[in-house]
Amino acid sequence: MFTGIVEELGEISGQQRAKDSIALVIKGKKVMENLKEGDSIAVNGVCLTVSSISSTAFCADVMPETLRKTNLHELKSGDKVNLERALPVGGRLGGHFVSGHIDGTGTILTEKREGNAQVKRISAPHQVIRYVVEKGSIAVDGISLTVVDVDNSSFSVSLIPHTAKFSTLGYKKPGDKVNLEADMLAKYIEKFFLNTNEKNNLPAGHNGDDVITKEEEGITYTLLKNKGFL
Repeated sequence: MFTGIVEELGEISGQQRAKDSIALVIKGKKVMENLKEGDSIAVNGVCLTVSSISSTAFCADVMPETLRKTNLHELKSGDKVNLERALPVGGRLGGHFVSGHIDGTGTILTEKREGNAQVKRISAPHQVIRYVVEKGSIAVDGISLTVVDVDNSSFSVSLIPHTAKFSTLGYKKPGDKVNLEADMLAKYIEKFFLNTNEKNNLPAGHNGDDVITKEEEGITYTLLKNKGFL
């Protein structure tokens, strides 16, 4: 489990490519402290397992499913990556709960300056955008960010100077691909309602008033309000 608070920018120092997998060698400083083989570490928001360690770098294997769902297959030697070690028990939760299991990728559409902030609009596939709500949380390349606004196919986020300087997102431009992980809370709420309110399998005495219809499927402000969450 992670928090989406990037600890440092690492660097890809090498990679071994097989037909359907990659072994990445990643340089770091802060994340190397007390790092052990078998530890989990988020690389651009992707939870990877440390397979070996040297004095200045660690190696992690990337399997086919991860290559299909993330932007890690685009990495090359010299590229910077966001790094975060797993959240320790009792540690501060500065961002939000991030699993490191990417839901899909998006593309930076536009960017603009607004005062001291960088505002970026990012496209998102349906399986991600359905869970995105205004002022909610989303992980972009492993960075915990607050959604400024959202429409049917994209959302925008605003980066403070610190985030822009110390994460990859501050340097990415329109056309670049990013990893997206929706807030897991929204997915669990949806699953709970869909599993317990099947229209054709209501418990005895149930009047069906709180059944989620096909038209209501997905998490919306109105749905959460009607069900008593707001």
